[in-house]
Amino acid sequence: MTEFTFYTPENSEGEAKEILTAVEKKYGFVPNLFGYMAEAPYTISAYAMLTELLAKTDLSPAQQQVALLAVSHYNKCDFCAVAHRAFGKVNQASEQTLTAIVEDGEIEDASDKALVDMVVAVVDSRGWVSDEQIEAFINAGFSKRNIYDVILIVTIKTLSNYSNHLTRPEANEELKAML
Repeated sequence: MTEFTFYTPENSEGEAKEILTAVEKKYGFVPNLFGYMAEAPYTISAYAMLTELLAKTDLSPAQQQVALLAVSHYNKCDFCAVAHRAFGKVNQASEQTLTAIVEDGEIEDASDKALVDMVVAVVDSRGWVSDEQIEAFINAGFSKRNIYDVILIVTIKTLSNYSNHLTRPEANEELKAML
């Protein structure tokens, strides 16, 4: 396996150092995803920027984590699945929904199910979502704008999931402790 360098605020430079310092300040540790992604400062910068933009969407923090977890599980990214399940709990997402996503079970909450269904439809079809799927999403109380929020989430997770597939980071103990 190709070895990738793990960066911290101490061994990085420039924009990567700034981002890693901010991440460490925010979470109290550097999630392994960030440490490896700092190899390419423009990539970690894009990830941080897109994540900040996601916080401005109409989706609640719990809904964001549900959708992020759904993409991560679909893409078989173990690190991100642990992270978003942990942050889902912190943001008061339904435990039943979080468990159902990672265990391929039935989601009981209709809104969460509609959100996860849209996420899976976007990823599975590479964006070629059917009119029926769009209507089901909107009929569940979401908006057309929320479809673009889902696309933003898929974009963020494609960047991080694929990066993690290259580097294969272990989930941080800090994340595991949040489960």
